[in-house]
Amino acid sequence: MKALILVGGYGTRLRPLTITQPKPLVQFANKPMMLHQMVALAKVGVTTLVLAVSYRADDLEREISGYAENLGMKIHFSLEEEPLGTAGPLALARKNKFLDGDEPFFVLNSDVICDFPFRQMIEFHHKHGGEGTIAVTEVSEPSKYGVVVFDDETGSIRAFVEKPQEYVSNKINAGLYFFNPAILNRIPLKPTSIEKEVFPNMASEKKLFAYVLPGFWMDVGQPKDFLIGTTLFLKHKRETASDELASGEYIQGDVLIDETATIGANCKIGPNVVIGSNVKVEDGVCLRECTILTGSVVKTHSWINKSIIGRKCSIGRWVRIENNSVLGEDVVVNDELYLNGAQVLPHKAISVNVSQPDIIM
Repeated sequence: MKALILVGGYGTRLRPLTITQPKPLVQFANKPMMLHQMVALAKVGVTTLVLAVSYRADDLEREISGYAENLGMKIHFSLEEEPLGTAGPLALARKNKFLDGDEPFFVLNSDVICDFPFRQMIEFHHKHGGEGTIAVTEVSEPSKYGVVVFDDETGSIRAFVEKPQEYVSNKINAGLYFFNPAILNRIPLKPTSIEKEVFPNMASEKKLFAYVLPGFWMDVGQPKDFLIGTTLFLKHKRETASDELASGEYIQGDVLIDETATIGANCKIGPNVVIGSNVKVEDGVCLRECTILTGSVVKTHSWINKSIIGRKCSIGRWVRIENNSVLGEDVVVNDELYLNGAQVLPHKAISVNVSQPDIIM
């Protein structure tokens, strides 16, 4: 079985983390974001993975190739010379003969985190006998999204409605698809939107079906949603007693700590905290609703809440960071500073308070 993951974007919504690293390689719960998807795909028998890439393709190839080998996957890199949207990459992969064959295949957005019920999607797809299956998920405020209208009994999709002002559905496209190869005949080799140009035609022919995702789902492509997704992920793993995370362990309060991290005395950690590899947390630190990425140091008595600390950062003593602050790689924050909603570019030293949400150039 084959799968194609769309990784061609620049990751602008997750800056400054993606300035020095492609978004699929940004660590989410102590694994590269895309590795969560790869592991789940391998479990249902995917042996060939196609990555539709454009930005920092060399970085992706160096790291992802090793993961693919460990999972027993053959990997192809389908390089876009121009942005091809969300459908054009499938046509390019077909041209490169990466999607040959008559078996159905998966297509995924690279920044989606959920329980990945791929086996159930396969069963549903074969049962309905259509050309394509879209995973959909429920949202509380459908007027903010494009929603999918479908028959509750069969899953047959009737229409797509952009930001409805009156209730028609509370289900949205979750960015996980399973297609028959026939879909490739619908897609030209040019910039094309699968959501706006391909799916409506399939739906009008009654060949597109919706599979309702059970459990949690989040697009973690921007900082606020990254942190929400972390909370949902940790809750799910605790409730299912999962031991699938090879390089970490759970401690009380929905906290994931890499085995190479060190934690000082009298720290208060949790809930919903992820601490990456080779992180050093000194005495008296308070961490809540945050992620500390690889190689960073948080010095004594600092307080971090609802924020992401990038790789190899140094947080001084008695520092307070909160309100969806995001620090890029190799940022130094001097002692006794306050950062509120700060977006700090890589390789910067911060020596003044940021009391209002701001971007540090």
